[in-house]
Amino acid sequence: MIKVDFCSDDCADSVGGPYAWIQRLPPQLRRLGISVRIRLLSWQDPSSGAAFQSLKRDNFEVAAQRFQDTASNVRWLLEQTQPHPPDVFVANHVVPALFAGRYLREAGIPIIGVLRSDDSFYWALYERFGLGKEQDRVNGLVCVSEFLARKVAQRLPPAIQLRKIPSGTPVPSQTATAAQTTLRIAYVGRMVEEQKRVLSLARALARVTREVSGVEAFLYGDGPERPQVERILAEEHASSVHVAGSVPNEQLQAQLLEAHAIVLLSDYEGTPIALMEGMACGCVPVCLWIRSGIPELVEHGVTGLVVDDRGDSFVNAVRRLRMEPGLWERLSVAARARIENGYSIESCARRWAELLHSLHDNRGPKRPIHIPRRIKLPPPHPGFGGQDPRPHRPPFPVRFYRRARITAGRWRRRLLGQPIP
Repeated sequence: MIKVDFCSDDCADSVGGPYAWIQRLPPQLRRLGISVRIRLLSWQDPSSGAAFQSLKRDNFEVAAQRFQDTASNVRWLLEQTQPHPPDVFVANHVVPALFAGRYLREAGIPIIGVLRSDDSFYWALYERFGLGKEQDRVNGLVCVSEFLARKVAQRLPPAIQLRKIPSGTPVPSQTATAAQTTLRIAYVGRMVEEQKRVLSLARALARVTREVSGVEAFLYGDGPERPQVERILAEEHASSVHVAGSVPNEQLQAQLLEAHAIVLLSDYEGTPIALMEGMACGCVPVCLWIRSGIPELVEHGVTGLVVDDRGDSFVNAVRRLRMEPGLWERLSVAARARIENGYSIESCARRWAELLHSLHDNRGPKRPIHIPRRIKLPPPHPGFGGQDPRPHRPPFPVRFYRRARITAGRWRRRLLGQPIP
């Protein structure tokens, strides 16, 4: 049986694709005969993390630590793997786990990274751990969308195994039913302006519920922009737009089965799990065109509606769903079929299992994991931001004084004939 360690970050109110993925994939891999352990770096109390609690309930071996500086995080991960090394280590998108890969590869353990979105952070990961120094490169790279995989393939070293594997979603046995009197629109995601453009979304939903009769909207999720979203809706007198707050991953599809459309008007994405979850329930996607994820999921007029802007084009698309006979039913069936035929969590788990077996079968000889006294890290990459915290470096006079004391101590021991450590 292949033994695999997965790494992820975690927090109590974690929502979004990566957090749903780390809770859903391990049980599927276990059914396929793969032994999985989880290593979590938490932004809060580790035992309160949503992934920690979910995976514990599913009887996985889970170790968690509060996020510290990068060198400390790397050391902790190495200490977790050293006693019982895995056959493959999935560093995911976690910067300290990818830096730990240097030491794990020396022990003959293949490393897998995951690119989840078309943004500067993930392109920085690709630059450092896909195209960077050989000692830092991963052995396998998973891209969640066709666009990301095509883009990466242009320059990726041939020694790195590349796979396109979406995060995947469960497909419920039930499906949404056609609207009788009210068309319900759902948004699922973080309430942030960066990427998600949630303030513009709030204005768009206020407008569409005002201009198209019989339309109601629900926003599921939370985030720093929630107070501003609520203020915008109050100013717009948008009584038909409801801020529903966060919903646990395991309860989300029950809410989506009550909806008819799922909206996503982001600036960029990978292959959005929330959109796949809605389509799996039979919700018709109404999305702004972006180059990653949307083109492979939403074929305009076939599996959903693609809009040109958050204004007239969006309003007209919702009006079509509300008024055009038979349109919703046709798109709903096709949207669900698109997920069933390649984006279900079961099919994505099988592709993950194939990659894990391939890397395991082609790995080099295993050796003990060596944990150095000092974790060596390259200079911080500007694209990593807060994902790569480093200890504050003392000013030059303090460093000079400390170095002078160390040098003086060595000379004193040498003159006294004492051993120098």
